[in-house]
Amino acid sequence: QVQLVESGGGSVQAGGSLRLSCAASGATYSINCMGWFRQAPGKEREGVAAIDTGGGRTYYPDSVKGRFTISQDNAKNTVYLQMNSLKPEDTAMYYCAARRSGCTVTALKSVWAWGYWGQGTQVTVSS
Repeated sequence: QVQLVESGGGSVQAGGSLRLSCAASGATYSINCMGWFRQAPGKEREGVAAIDTGGGRTYYPDSVKGRFTISQDNAKNTVYLQMNSLKPEDTAMYYCAARRSGCTVTALKSVWAWGYWGQGTQVTVSS
C-alpha cells in the first residue's frame, strides 16, 4: 500500500503563487507515476500534472501548461506542484495521486487509472 499526504494549499489572490507538496510513504518502490488532480464544486476531477518517477518526464493539460510545474525529490519521496499566475478558475480541491504503471497522456485524463489518492488540499484563488 501507498499513503499520500498533501500540504501547502491555501488562499491567494489572482496572479499569485502556491506550492503544493505530496509526501508518499509505504510501498513507494512500486510507484512509477505520480500526479496532481483537482476538483471544483460541481465539476469532474481533472488531471493537471504528472511525472514519471524514474525518468522525470512531465505531462500537463493545456489549461495549466506554462503556469504549473510538477517536480519530485526522490530522496524525500515527495512530489511538488508549483502553481504560478493563479486564476480564480484554479480554485479547487487538489489531490495527489499515484499509480504503478508509467505516466501516459491518457492516464492524466482518467481518475480510474490511478490506484492511490491523498485526502486533498484546498486552493482558493480570489479575484
